[in-house]
Amino acid sequence: MTTTVTPFLWFDSNMQQAVNFYLSVFKESRLISMNPMSATFEVQGQKLMALNAGPHHKFNEAISLFIACDDQVEVDYYWEKLSAGGGEQQCGWIKDQFGLSWQVIPRALGQMLGDADRNKANRVMQAMLKMRKIVVADLQAAYKG
Repeated sequence: MTTTVTPFLWFDSNMQQAVNFYLSVFKESRLISMNPMSATFEVQGQKLMALNAGPHHKFNEAISLFIACDDQVEVDYYWEKLSAGGGEQQCGWIKDQFGLSWQVIPRALGQMLGDADRNKANRVMQAMLKMRKIVVADLQAAYKG
């Protein structure tokens, strides 16, 4: 028996629109199945399920999807696409037009924050706390001091 864990997304009545949007944003994506009530799809190797379930529950920041970006070009791409019609938040977080929270984070941030030199890591943390969209060059400047 193979156990799997799959994020399950509850939409009011716009599940098909949301799934099609996510499939258009992520280059490595595919639709597995869709009907008027539910869908199963994959983005960047992560399987997701979605449901048209009515207005009873809304997304909130208690759960988000994390995008580990290789460079500023990727950060800019996902930031622009996913925040359109939604909203920018602090520290690399956005809400998309469907209310789902995303973290658009360059891999370099984790590397810098994990540095054994805590002064460098703390400077990077302070720089990041002032940002909405994460800017790698500004992180690197803070890292160098």
